[in-house]
Amino acid sequence: MMNAAFAELGLDWRYLALPLPPAHFAETVRALHGSGYRAANVTIPHKLAARELADELSPEAEAIGAVNTLTLDPDGRICGDNTDAAGLIDALGEPVPAAAVVLGAGGAARAAVWALREAGVKDIAVWNRTARRATRLAAELGVQATARPADAELLVNATSVGLRREDTLDGLPLVDARVVADLVYGDLPTPFAHWAEERGARLVDGLEVLVRQGARSLAIWTGREPPLETMRRAVVQAASSTSAQV
Repeated sequence: MMNAAFAELGLDWRYLALPLPPAHFAETVRALHGSGYRAANVTIPHKLAARELADELSPEAEAIGAVNTLTLDPDGRICGDNTDAAGLIDALGEPVPAAAVVLGAGGAARAAVWALREAGVKDIAVWNRTARRATRLAAELGVQATARPADAELLVNATSVGLRREDTLDGLPLVDARVVADLVYGDLPTPFAHWAEERGARLVDGLEVLVRQGARSLAIWTGREPPLETMRRAVVQAASSTSAQV
């Protein structure tokens, strides 16, 4: 997706995947500038660690407490930003709901809760398998934690369910919702995507959220208008190609 966008914009940049265990996160990120890197995206499980590592934070990253976008300035300082929040709102693409349930309490959940709150959602409930994590997140962001979510207009999956092919929805509070946003993406439809489609809910899948988050990151790094259609087409083609090989 990013390489397609760079080509469209005429930038001689290359986007690479760097699998990185948590134990080596800080030292590796600190070494990126010296290795020729200009920026990076951060995904699970590093978003909270990236916030602690950044030398400077955007107002969004400061408020959310999680970082998914890093920019390395010429002096090697690390600037942390968060495009998860705005990317989710961009992907929803319609008037915000009156009530939402967010499943999860990690960095993605923090961004989702903050984004929805800032967009004007009045009733936001947070659920997590570990109740104290939901309680802490809710208290920090001024929303409510719940052990039994009620039905809502919007259900957001900000858990890791769907990252592994053997994942199921067992044990998750699947409330009735008109719109389901799944922040997990991969080469196959996730369990949440199947569930949403079976119920007739409008699905905002993880790939569209990915495109919107990536577009926001690209704008931060380049100051240019992101080529959304090029990015979306690249994501769809890559997912289709990978699926065909399974």
